[in-house]
Order: sequence, then structure tokens, then C-alpha cells
Amino acid sequence: MNSILSRLFLLIIIVCISAGCANVSSLPGGKKDKIPPRLLKTTPKDSLTNTTMKKLVLEFDEYITVSDASREVQISPILSIPLTVLGINKHVNVTIPDTLLQPNTTYRISFNNAIKDLHEGNTFPAYTYTFSTGAYFDSLSLNGKVIDAFTGLSDTGSVFISLYAATESDSAVVRHKPLYVTKAQGGGLFSFKGLPARTFRIYALKDANENLIYDGKGEKIAFNDNTVTPGDTLQPRILLRLFKEAVDTSMHSSDTASKNANNLFASRKSNSKEKQGLTYTVGVDTSNIKNRTVEIIKPLEITFNKLAVIKKERISLAFDTNSTTIPVDFTIRTDTANGFRLYVNTAWKEDAVYTLKILKGFAKDTAGSDAFPSRYTFRTKRDEDYGKLQINIPTKYYDRKYILFINTDKDTIYQKSITDTVVSLTRLQPAKYTLRIFVDANGNGAWDPGDLFKKIQPEVVIPYENTINLKSGWENVIDFEKPQKPKK
Repeated sequence: MNSILSRLFLLIIIVCISAGCANVSSLPGGKKDKIPPRLLKTTPKDSLTNTTMKKLVLEFDEYITVSDASREVQISPILSIPLTVLGINKHVNVTIPDTLLQPNTTYRISFNNAIKDLHEGNTFPAYTYTFSTGAYFDSLSLNGKVIDAFTGLSDTGSVFISLYAATESDSAVVRHKPLYVTKAQGGGLFSFKGLPARTFRIYALKDANENLIYDGKGEKIAFNDNTVTPGDTLQPRILLRLFKEAVDTSMHSSDTASKNANNLFASRKSNSKEKQGLTYTVGVDTSNIKNRTVEIIKPLEITFNKLAVIKKERISLAFDTNSTTIPVDFTIRTDTANGFRLYVNTAWKEDAVYTLKILKGFAKDTAGSDAFPSRYTFRTKRDEDYGKLQINIPTKYYDRKYILFINTDKDTIYQKSITDTVVSLTRLQPAKYTLRIFVDANGNGAWDPGDLFKKIQPEVVIPYENTINLKSGWENVIDFEKPQKPKK
């Protein structure tokens, strides 16, 4: 009997194993693998000369995966047909359109962050494979810096610097990708290494869709007035000033369907407004009369939902003093850029309580609808609620061709020719201010961007590099340029 039971038990074990009942699991515990894949071999070998190739194979010590190859894996000079990159087990296979390789040219394939190990996702350190179709490797370089032309400061965004053959026109940047490309690093600095002894046109591009082609609208461009030739590392830096063109130079056709859709939406919105009555809002806070909420440096704003005809005699403005209401003279002005806005202004007194009365019939729309009457009581701010700013300007800028430009994140508060070495401003809103001086080359009083195809550079801007944090009741005195220490 025991023999029969033993045989039966053995049979059950065999069946269970055959059916996969036994589960194999990894042992728990242990440190997480943080070691990246290690490159064992490349086929062909790295750094070969006098060679062309159709395929490159990278062999690693563990299973790997390749991600975002179209962006991360780049060949330079760029080919019109992209590389095909596949990760298979422990290998990365790169197919190269060898018919596009040029003679006597150094090629570099950069893998950046594309290669990772399969299980932990550890990234293989950035690696560049090099080969030459000629007898030597190109070793020249170009260095430079990109700044934002409007601010005069280093551009901190994602900016590509591109090189095209000197024989091509500026239209090349809107037609096809460059030969060589690199990204600006910290402080807007960029560097090309391993370039041939050829002459190039150089551009910087703030590329919204990262297609390495200038699409005009929404993108920034910079160009050098002259062609550039690579050299040794002691070359002077190239300065590229990024600007957004005033007129879209894109060679792409407009999206008619999108425009029609926008027009239809605007028409429906307009029709919806016509069905509504005439309404408005007044830009004052009346929640607490003790709070100083209304500016003494700008008018009150009344915004309508549609165009209206205004009768000034149906509006009154007065301020309260010793429980007495005193009417004041005021002006009414319609915004020339937006007919839905109305401005009420007077010589506002500090820390005073005003009452704005709007009587029935003060505004009527084209359909004959009257706006509702209303009454607003509010308190104005004091001088102490604002800041003051004194700017000492070097005498070399004491010329009408130089324009001082002061702005916050939201608004421009000063833009005038420099006619003195001291500029004093009062009643400034507490905010962070930036300053710059620009050279008004055409004398129109405004900063002008460049034009790529007309070969016009943007007007030169000299920045004040610090942001001024102005607070209520403060007076900031700054020197636009710090005095230079005498040389010993």
C-alpha cells in the first residue's frame, strides 16, 4: 500500500512540474542595480579613417533598450535621410544611408541618452562614435554666445545653433535642416568641435517644434552678418542676437480652414452678445471703504460687453471731505484700440474717498438698450503706497539716439530718449522692474527687431543686469553702470 501511495505522490509531482505548477521567483532583498550598461565592442571599430559603412553595431554586457532614438541619436553632419536605430537584446544596430556620405568628411554619431539597461533603466553615458571617409579627422572649432536681442541678456531657453554651407542663401533655414547643429548651454554659450576647414553661414534658432527648420511664426532667429570659418580654440566668440520678426517670413501656406473656424467662432460670439442687454463693470474694489484700492496714477476703467453711446452728463464724480461731498471735474475717454473700454480720470487726491454715480441713460447700445444705473464709493491710495526710482546714467548715453526702457512683467512704464544723466520716477507700483537702454538706429522711438531676408539686425540693447525689487515707500537709487575700478 505504501508503495502505491509513493508512486502516486511521485506521479503528481511529475505532472505538476510538467504543467508549470512550480513557480521560479527571484530572491528578495539585495541592492538595486545602479550600474549603467558597459560597451564591450563596436563593429566596425571606433575612429576609423578612409571608411564608409552601412551598419554600426554596439555590443553591451547586458540587455538594453533604445528610447527616443529620433531625437537622441544624431549624426553630424546631418543626413537628409535619418539613421535607423534598433535595440535587440544586448546590441544596438544602426543603419546608415551610406550613399549620402560625403568624401573626406568626418562623421560623428552621438547617442546622448538613448541607451538604457532593460530592467533598471540606467542610462549608458553619452557616447559619440567617430569615423572619417577621408584620411584624417576634422579638428577645428567654433565658439560663441546667444543672447535675447530684446533684453540684451543670455537666452536661457532651448536654443539650437546651426551651420549651413556658405554657398547657400538665408532661405536654407526655412527649407531644410543644417549640416551641423549644437545646443546652447548655460549662459547661452555654445561650441562646435571637430569641424572641417570650410566656410559656413551660422544661425541660432529658438525652435518651437524642434524640427531644426525656421518656421517663422512663434520662433526666434539670429544670424551673423558674415560667414564664419572654424579655427583653433583661441578664436574670438561669435555673438548671435535672437529676435522674433515683426512680419512672419515663413514660406509655409496659411491654414485657411483654421482661419474660417476662428471667424465663425467670433461671429457666433458676437451674435450671442447682441442678444444680451448692455452691461458693464467698473474697475474698483468697494468691499471696504477703509482699504486704499484705487490708483492715483491712472484712470478708472469701465468695460462694456458691447459698443455703446455715452452721455457724460449722466455721470458724476465727487470726493468726500468732512462729511461734505464736493463735485470734481473729470474727463471721459474711449479706448481707441478697444471701443468696449471707457476711462474716467481726474487729478486724484491721496487717501480720499470718492463716489462715482452712474445714472440711468448714461449708456445706450445700437439696439436702444440702456445700461443699468449704479453707484461706487472707494478710497484712493497714498504716495506712501508707491515707490521711487532714481537712475544715474553714464554721460556716454546722454544722446537722444539712446532710449531708456523700464518695464515690469506686465507693462512698460517708461520709454523715452535720454536727455539727462539722472532720471527720477515717482509713484511707481511696487513690483520687480527691469531696465535697458537701446540704440534707436532709425529714430522712431521704439525698439525694432531684425529682418532675416533683408539682412537687418535687431537694434542693439544694453541691459541693466539686475532686477530691481521696488516696494511701497522705498526709494531705490541705482547706477546703470557700476563705476570701473582703476587699473593698477
